[in-house]
Amino acid sequence: MLYFVLYLFLEVMISVNLSSQIGGFNTFLELMLSAFVGFVLLVNFRATLFENMQAFSMEKIDVQEFQRLNIFAVLGAVLLILPGFLTDMIGVLLQFSVITKMLVNRFTAKSTHQKKTRYTHTQIHEEKDDDVIDVEIISNDSTK
Repeated sequence: MLYFVLYLFLEVMISVNLSSQIGGFNTFLELMLSAFVGFVLLVNFRATLFENMQAFSMEKIDVQEFQRLNIFAVLGAVLLILPGFLTDMIGVLLQFSVITKMLVNRFTAKSTHQKKTRYTHTQIHEEKDDDVIDVEIISNDSTK
């Protein structure tokens, strides 16, 4: 709820300031242009999906990153369709794969770190077990 109120506040402040600077007609043109671009991006989503599928097949990204990149592309297109300057800015940023990869890496860094820590901990125990040498002691008593 707090984030929604913060979003509304920022959207109103940015929209009012930019609209007063560029005028009513230009604001209308910007809203129509951004909605058109959003619809075009949704229609041409196949190209983005194909690009992400190629990266996935070359093992440059994993399944979770593939899903998140596609979700961010669709979310960015929807944000461009919605009226407002802040949503347009965020929608444009989400269309760039560099920005979306940074967001994906930011949100998945914690879970990946936890998995690596668990694996490293297990690996340490295995290495300790590997250092143990089973030895059979044969006595070489000449007194027998």
